[in-house]
Amino acid sequence: MGVGIRILVAFLALAAAGVVTTRCAAQLRQDYYAAVCPSVESIVRDAVSKKVQETPIAVGATLRLFFHDCFVEGCDASVIMVSTGNNTAEKDHPSNLSLAGDGFDTVIKAKAAVDAVPQCTNQVSCADILAMATRDVIALAGGPSYAVELGRLDGLSSTSTSVDGKLPPPSFNLDQLTSLFAANNLSQADMIALSAAHTVGFAHCSTFSDRIQPASVDPTMDAGYASELQAACPAGVDPNVALEIDPITPHAFDNQYFVNLVNGRGLFTSDQVLYSDTRSQPTVVAWSQNSSDFEQAFVAAMTNLGRVGVKTDPSQGNIRRDCAFLN
Repeated sequence: MGVGIRILVAFLALAAAGVVTTRCAAQLRQDYYAAVCPSVESIVRDAVSKKVQETPIAVGATLRLFFHDCFVEGCDASVIMVSTGNNTAEKDHPSNLSLAGDGFDTVIKAKAAVDAVPQCTNQVSCADILAMATRDVIALAGGPSYAVELGRLDGLSSTSTSVDGKLPPPSFNLDQLTSLFAANNLSQADMIALSAAHTVGFAHCSTFSDRIQPASVDPTMDAGYASELQAACPAGVDPNVALEIDPITPHAFDNQYFVNLVNGRGLFTSDQVLYSDTRSQPTVVAWSQNSSDFEQAFVAAMTNLGRVGVKTDPSQGNIRRDCAFLN
């Protein structure tokens, strides 16, 4: 058997065993739209900037939307699609019901702005617009700006059942987090960096209430922080009440998230465990002290996230005329 055949057989065996990861960047490139819509980046940036000025919550909402999209069937904008009479879409899965509408609206408005330019009409995928919009909201909140690889097609299906087991609940420990991210070819360092998305955004009381029960406060949580949370989220609180995940600099994309963890002020179990577990603690401490190192790691992690399960072949996807519906 020739070397090439042996390699192919080995690859197919790994694929059958589920070992081959879902990251694919072979056909993504930064200048993908240079010929058909050369101004796409500035069009999206302007639309996103306007949206964020009107509704600052769009920053965390858009960033979370991108993560939830990529971890389910890859970065293909399938999370934006709406349910129909015979199909319950991803966005209506219990894990996605808390996605803020402003994230969806950011993409929809950016898509409308792109399509309003005759040369660009129906030339740019919703998946790529979401990737660019995510980069732009991060930069608008004071975070790093970076080049986005483009060329994703929009997925051809969106089902609620496809979400099962794909998104990390706030109760996950380090091993569970590391395993779930590894399934998407993301390293533990990628996972820790991407967790810092919690430096912006909100969370409902129900997502962390188990950590602040007066009779059994999570011992990894700062006592003063627990008292603040108990006051804001008392028993029987309105389920719509939501708190800022980063209480110190809630509207800034910065490394305060890691400073909070060092101080026992991580809101979720899945946040605080990054510091309380000695295996990940050194990374948290390092990034709490060096914002530039964190930003560099975050950009690398976002680039890797943007490659997860991308569809570049016309048999796998297309460019949706309306992000919420199949063509």
